[in-house]
Amino acid sequence: MPRPYALALLALLALPGCFSNNRHQGQRLYAQHCASCHGDQGQGLARLIPPLAGSDYLATHRAELPCLLRHGQNEVIVVNGVGYHNIMPGNKALSPAQLTNLLNYVESHWGNEAAPRTISDVQAQLDKCP
Repeated sequence: MPRPYALALLALLALPGCFSNNRHQGQRLYAQHCASCHGDQGQGLARLIPPLAGSDYLATHRAELPCLLRHGQNEVIVVNGVGYHNIMPGNKALSPAQLTNLLNYVESHWGNEAAPRTISDVQAQLDKCP
């Protein structure tokens, strides 16, 4: 193999190491920050913690979700016809990119079928948080 081709081949083999692998970041963030309350499969906990699986709340409050994750909530919310009144802590440490990956994971699993979000969409929604 001529030398230029060998160098090009080595460069191509090294290329994946130049990029981070965020493909499964949403799943990892969910496991780290959400699963202990909402369950491994988003099933929630009886009438204490609302389910994320098949949740009508996710669809009807889509624009509010980045703020809810960032700042938490302590008001009554209704999910699939059931009222829940427990405090949900927010997480100010998660970046807009992390929030985007987390929301894209939750909104595309367990029967949820929302369109994918972009980081700029999430950032714009965060800019409108009260």
